[in-house]
Amino acid sequence: MSDTGPGEGTPARPTASGSVSGEDRRRSRIPAWLEFPLLIIGAFLVAFVVKTFLVQAFYIPSGSMEDTLQVGDRVLVNKVVYHLRPVERGDIVVFDGTGSFITGEVVEPDRSPVEIAGRLLGEIVGLAPPRDTDFIKRVIGVGGDRVVCCDADGRITVNGIALDEEDYLYRKNPPSKQPFDVLVPEGTMWVMGDHRSASADSRAHMGDPGGGFVPVDRVIGRAFAVVWPVGNAQVLEIPQTFEQPALEGSGPAP
Repeated sequence: MSDTGPGEGTPARPTASGSVSGEDRRRSRIPAWLEFPLLIIGAFLVAFVVKTFLVQAFYIPSGSMEDTLQVGDRVLVNKVVYHLRPVERGDIVVFDGTGSFITGEVVEPDRSPVEIAGRLLGEIVGLAPPRDTDFIKRVIGVGGDRVVCCDADGRITVNGIALDEEDYLYRKNPPSKQPFDVLVPEGTMWVMGDHRSASADSRAHMGDPGGGFVPVDRVIGRAFAVVWPVGNAQVLEIPQTFEQPALEGSGPAP
């Protein structure tokens, strides 16, 4: 058999040094005009997967979580954590308020494909305003807890244990001006904003069908960091008062 070079349709053969010939490299190269669009599409797809399944950036539109979160802050929300552990007291969570904070049918506005793509891109980078059904609050009580406002010293109690909320409550705000005494059903949570006088939270929805309780399966994820603006950047940790061992062991007060 004669030793001939590769013909058209013949797989590329290594040269004597083991590399593919320059002619074969040129033939397999992606056209330059196509490289940039493919790079953009690839980056968008990666960001879409991350946003859908792992981490999403959210824009803070109101002062209901001041001073912890400021209007205009961008927070990162972990969408995986609650597949690994349950919702805990003290967590700052983003949730879909449909059926709890929002009653009745929610009608999505008609959007063109361009508007849908723009909205998706904005959500990926945290520039889009939150959806009307999304809320961000702090978890005060979880299923089985009795949450009461207030004790003789004006503090909220969980299972009879007083919370010291000075570290995160908005300045000069009392824990709550509205008294309440609730037993949190299993599978739900009682949530409140850190700016208590400016937060329409579980207290504001006690008369609604859900009783002010938010189903855990409506949680989108846990806010774990502020990333923008840079001056407000911080890690959002669970306040120390929620680490009291007695909260777990006391059970609901009679």
